[in-house]
Parts: sequence; structure tokens; C-alpha cells
Amino acid sequence: MTDQAHYDVAVVGGGIIGTACVLACARRGLRVVLIEKNSLGGGATSAGMGHVVVLDDSEAQFALTRYSQELWRKSAPSLPATAEFEELGTLWIAADSLEMELAERKFAWLTERSVPCQLMNAANVTKAEPNLARNFAGGLLVTQDSVVLPPVATVTMAKQAEELGAVLLLGESVREIRYKSLLLADGRDMRAEWIVNALGVDSIDLSPHLPIRKRKGHLAMVDSYPDFIHHQLVELSYLKSAHNSLTDSVAFNVQPRRSGQLLVGSSRQFGSEEICVDQHIKDAMFARASFYLPAMSQLNISRVWTGFRAATPDKLPLIGPDPKNTSLLHATGHEGIGITASLATAELIADCVTEQKSAIPVEPYLPARFLSQKLVH
Repeated sequence: MTDQAHYDVAVVGGGIIGTACVLACARRGLRVVLIEKNSLGGGATSAGMGHVVVLDDSEAQFALTRYSQELWRKSAPSLPATAEFEELGTLWIAADSLEMELAERKFAWLTERSVPCQLMNAANVTKAEPNLARNFAGGLLVTQDSVVLPPVATVTMAKQAEELGAVLLLGESVREIRYKSLLLADGRDMRAEWIVNALGVDSIDLSPHLPIRKRKGHLAMVDSYPDFIHHQLVELSYLKSAHNSLTDSVAFNVQPRRSGQLLVGSSRQFGSEEICVDQHIKDAMFARASFYLPAMSQLNISRVWTGFRAATPDKLPLIGPDPKNTSLLHATGHEGIGITASLATAELIADCVTEQKSAIPVEPYLPARFLSQKLVH
């Protein structure tokens, strides 16, 4: 790279969202560069469960996650075996009759939108997952939900983009985003017609006007216990817990890995910015998991770690142009849906750059819903 390097698109941030944006733009024949100060697939990407799930908290959330899920299913053949992409399905557990009514409403809502799913009574849930507690009312199985190893998928997409001519600048950092240019940490200037801020929680370092807050999460890995569970298991009250903006929360969310290990989530905290594990959160997570899977209390925990999600006030990501800088696009603020929504986000960014109509309405995700329009040129 020279001081006069000039690209169509410069993407800042080498997590799964930034890397997906690079690949989507490279596939459209654009000159693209990815700038990442550390390694690919770090940050929130390495702390994500890799659950590719359709969510229905709002029409906008559904549109983004369903579109992205369809893109993941199409891209699956290009992923290596080490990415461990599998359509395990999500089994949403109804703990009681009230949650079973919620499962029925969720079933009707998803079925109306052509998402394959099936209601299950208590006996069928027990048959599908014998290690679940026996006193639950039933559940809802969403069959096309899948799992993937996010860091492997990220590196794979970066290699695919590089094969298409994209430039990967690792170990480089950006000091400032300007109009159609970036100032690198070493003082060099990089020109680009479009700049994509895909830095997750660090997006506010370069765009401090963004309404993003850090939200800490914990994950734990349990030693290999093959066939302990067979689906991604989530409690039906998960969305209520996950979208609580005021307090710390934990929810039952357990994923089987191909190795037989179990990935245990999930937690959300505002106001905790230390990377260290909070013992009370870890204990609460496993107490919740043991309520649903009683034998969980006897299993050995091999590792616990944390990460930070980029949260927005309305729980939808920021995707699209910054009204304050007409050369700047944002692809950030996904909180807990970054892995799922990465491919759809990338397509929306590439659509904007190439001035093509997107497959889904973009208005719910535009940063302009929060930002004033004092332009920078």
C-alpha cells in the first residue's frame, strides 16, 4: 500500500460483520480494503455463540435475521468442515402453560411468514431432549436455525475476498475517519469513495456520535458429553430477558458442539467494562441451565470467558449512511444478533455502495433515525 492508495470501499473492523462486508463488495467487483488492528474474528465475534437464528421481536428484526439466515444456508457449501455449520434447529422451551401460549403465538407468527417450525407437547420435547427436566409444558422447534464457529467463518470469508482481489491490512489501525479518506495510526492517508465503520463496540472511537453502549456477556464451555443435547435449547422468555435494557440478566441458552462439548449462555450486563469473569453472573447462568437441564450441575466446566456487544437504544443495528458524512457507512450496533445478521448486513452495505435496491426495507436500520444531518464534506 502506498500513501496514494485509493479504493472503492475501505472497511474498518475485521470481525464477522466487517469481513462479510468486504466479501460482499468484492463479489460486486469493487476495489476493497479491510483494516483490522488485531486478528480476524476477534472481539465480539470470538465471544459469540454462533447461533444463526430467526428472531421475531419486531418485523424489522425478523426481516434482517430471516434474510441473513437464507444467505447463510446458501453459503454453507462454501464453508470448510472446520466451520461446523449445522442446521440443528432451535428448540424454544415453554416452562409452563403461559409460555406454551407464547409458543403457539410464535408458531402462528412464523408459519404465516413461511418459516418451518413445529409445536411440540411435553412428551415430544422429552423424547427429543431426554436430559431436559420433565415438568415443562412443551416447546417450539424452528428447524432451519443453525450453528457455526464464527472465527472460522470470518477467516474463510476473508480468504474468499482476498481471492477476489480484496486487500487485507492486519495490524493496522485507524486514527480518524474523514470525508472519503482515513488517517491511519502511522500518519498515512488512505483514500476511499466509501468507508464502512464495522468496529462493533469500538465504533464510537471513530464515530463518537453513535448511540452505542457496551453490553457485557459471558459464555462457558463444558467438557465433551456426546449426545447430551441435540438442538440449540433456549427458554421462551429469552427475548424478554435479552432485551431488558435496565438490569443484568441471564437466560437459558445451551448449544451442542460437534465435539460433544456444550456452549452455555447467556448473560447481559450494562455498566461492567472489565473483561474479567463475574462469578455471580457465572453462577446465575449455571443455576438457570441446571433448572432446565438438571444433570448440568454434574458436568465439568472447562472454560468461561466474556465479550462486549454493541447495543443501540431500539435494539436494532445501525446499517447505512451517516448523515454527518456522506462517504461513511455504518455496520454496527447488532448486540446479540451480529453472527446471524452479518451476511444480510453485508448485502445491505454493498447495495448502498452500488446503488441497488435491497431485498428487504432498509429504513428500520438507517443511522439517520438517531443522527442529525449536519453534513461533512
